[in-house]
Amino acid sequence: MSNVFRRRDGFDGEKLISLPPGILKDVAQRNPALFQIYITHIGYFPKALFHYRERRKGCEDNILIYCIQGKGHYVIGDKKFEVSANQFILLPATDQYIRYWADHDDPWTIYWVHFTGAGIDNFNQSLQIAPQKGPVDILFNEKTLDIWHRIYQSLEMGYSLENLANATMCLHYFTAMFLFPEKHLTTEGTEKTDLITETITHMRLNLDQKLSVEDMARQHQLSCSHFSMLFRKGTGMAPVDYFIHLKMQKACQLIYANEGKIKEIAMSLGYDDPFYFSRVFKKNMGQSPEQYKLTAKKLG
Repeated sequence: MSNVFRRRDGFDGEKLISLPPGILKDVAQRNPALFQIYITHIGYFPKALFHYRERRKGCEDNILIYCIQGKGHYVIGDKKFEVSANQFILLPATDQYIRYWADHDDPWTIYWVHFTGAGIDNFNQSLQIAPQKGPVDILFNEKTLDIWHRIYQSLEMGYSLENLANATMCLHYFTAMFLFPEKHLTTEGTEKTDLITETITHMRLNLDQKLSVEDMARQHQLSCSHFSMLFRKGTGMAPVDYFIHLKMQKACQLIYANEGKIKEIAMSLGYDDPFYFSRVFKKNMGQSPEQYKLTAKKLG
């Protein structure tokens, strides 16, 4: 089938780095905690007429392609899709047949990354990245391309542990911008708000209060059960548990800054009983406020 397509490698202005497999394997074995996933190839192809790839046995890498201009097409398994400007595709590691190519009349301009690693299957399962999901619309965000360039520049400087680790950590941020775009976009200088962010903002402004689920649900004119279901779906936690986590986060900051005695910090966070506050703190932080205070002195 590939003889139907004219194929070309090398495009004016392209950027391309393929990392040596031996170096990647070695650094991942030596530093498994840092390299559960890592970049194998990264590139930028402008107006990539006759760009064509066919992978009959699939690919052991995840492939993220971000189209900023023009069009392209791809086939995975027995399904075919068209990709347009301001869309991306994220193909998970698979043994299914894959083919993708630039449109002949309006060839795509793409930024792309391949990444894999020992944790790639868990990564894909946890984030529900499916082979045949299809292209996803995404608003243009200059920060996305900035992170891509940071990754590229880091790898361009060589394959030291520092450069590879930096690229890998940026990769997580880069993929997050596609998977959770609402967390990274701004509109007229104001972050997009929804029920979850409004509730969390309200929590943060009332850390000295004893907010109940009823109080939070009432703010959105919802039943407690429906509000709790939406909040847990969006955060993975019950509303009250999330509120407690925010209180403990603030408590840590106050203890670290040495702003008042434990009793005073407890009162400022809505806990009339400092002993109860200490129990809650230890349950969440793994140590008492007094122990944390000693530990904090050694930080920074």
